[in-house]
Amino acid sequence: MNYALRIFHISKKFSKLMNNKIIKRLPQCLFGLFLCGFGLAFTVEAKLGLNPWDVFHDGFSKLINVRIGFAGVLTGFIVLLGWIPLKQKPFLGTIINILTIGNVLDLTMYFLPTPDQIWLQHFYLYFGTVLFAMGVGIYIGSGLGPGPRDGIMTGIAKRGPSVRATRIGIDFTAFVTGVLLGGSFGYGTVFMVLVTGPIVQFSLKRYDKGAIFSL
Repeated sequence: MNYALRIFHISKKFSKLMNNKIIKRLPQCLFGLFLCGFGLAFTVEAKLGLNPWDVFHDGFSKLINVRIGFAGVLTGFIVLLGWIPLKQKPFLGTIINILTIGNVLDLTMYFLPTPDQIWLQHFYLYFGTVLFAMGVGIYIGSGLGPGPRDGIMTGIAKRGPSVRATRIGIDFTAFVTGVLLGGSFGYGTVFMVLVTGPIVQFSLKRYDKGAIFSL
């Protein structure tokens, strides 16, 4: 009886500690995800090429004859299956990621004017890419769990390869597969493939607080 009571008290204290950690880290997670959606809006409005995953979504949508947004949702669920061999587990950040980035992207694009000059298009692309990549590192660094696609990156990276190399490899694979499926791309796509990984690695190292939950 005393043993069971001790277990109960220890579990209660652990739960309280976990809740305190989650509450303290939640603002970092939300801020990072906001930057992701906000930055992506600029890259889309730049109209210099879809981001690597959207190239895949575009090609996939043409293959199965659905809208690109729905293809993106399906891709998210398919990618989650890739977590199984990597022994990844979803946590609070995974859910918030799914609910946040797309809505922030849509809201930002509603108010963001489309550039009508080439120099402004390039500014949108570079500015948006930096914000997006910094956001990825910040929200993952909160330790509350990655989104479906970022979970593949963290799962592979923890087995040896750098975050930079892993991110470039994943983005490149999504890009090439999307092109083969008929997805649209441009200069901006190639730029994001090459630049996002190094910035994510820098941001993650700077803001990493360690995982609360085993990822």
